[in-house]
Amino acid sequence: MHFVEAKSLLTGGKGHWGMNVYRGCTHGCIYCDSRSACYRFTHPFEDIEVKQNAPELLEKALKAKRQKAVIGTGSMSDPYMHCEEQLGLTRKCLEIICRYGFGAAVQTKSDRILRDIDLLAEINRKARCVVQMTLTTWDESLCRIVEPNVCGTRRRVEVLEAMREKGIPTVVWLSPVLPFLNDTPENIRAILEACVRAQVKGIVCFGMGLTLREGDREYFYAALDRHFPGLKQRYAAAYGNAYELPSPRSQELMTLFRAFCREHGILHRPEDCFQYMQTLPEKYEQVALWEEEK
Repeated sequence: MHFVEAKSLLTGGKGHWGMNVYRGCTHGCIYCDSRSACYRFTHPFEDIEVKQNAPELLEKALKAKRQKAVIGTGSMSDPYMHCEEQLGLTRKCLEIICRYGFGAAVQTKSDRILRDIDLLAEINRKARCVVQMTLTTWDESLCRIVEPNVCGTRRRVEVLEAMREKGIPTVVWLSPVLPFLNDTPENIRAILEACVRAQVKGIVCFGMGLTLREGDREYFYAALDRHFPGLKQRYAAAYGNAYELPSPRSQELMTLFRAFCREHGILHRPEDCFQYMQTLPEKYEQVALWEEEK
């Protein structure tokens, strides 16, 4: 890893903001879109860029904001990679979010988030905290191949259950679904049933398939050659250099997904999931406005 002094941290607006304390990732997921050339990494992806002044930048930004909002993290780089154990920058930023009464939406694949569960619960008590966990592959042996340097699916479900016990709402990202690998009704149903047991609030799924761009595609195909000889050729024949690679079973699997979520009262339209994660509770908004008027 290497350290930089960032000029800014927060992105977005209109009631919700995003931040990435780290840039790059060490999880090694074979499908990672963040490797794509369009993101213009000037360093190896596994050589994590650490924004060492992130807490200072965040505190300065939140001090200047009159309107409370939800701060999201993890959309580009997991905030709980291995380096977080040593550096603790994600925790420092969450402490600042808590101190200033903002909400948080944290996306990860790592059980390291359990270190901060009490802090996340405090943020949720003051405003709102939503923990998002990516689940793709119920088969643990396959999971170790496609997501090699992070905890397995069942451990992530245990994290979801631990959050539920603390009263912290959770959302699952069911993405990506890899054609010819995990695009089976058995895999999708097993994940959905685990979501019900963990009482997740919502499941984000944009479709049963994956996307590949320059940079990401080459890394993914090299991984297929290492672990699934001949599968790259099958992908090339089916999809060429397409950006969107829907599973041949996409319609069947989406029908299963939507019916299951409706039956169990789980938010499943992406726009509904995002609205929930990015909106502070109405009661909190009323209290915040009352405090500003005092």
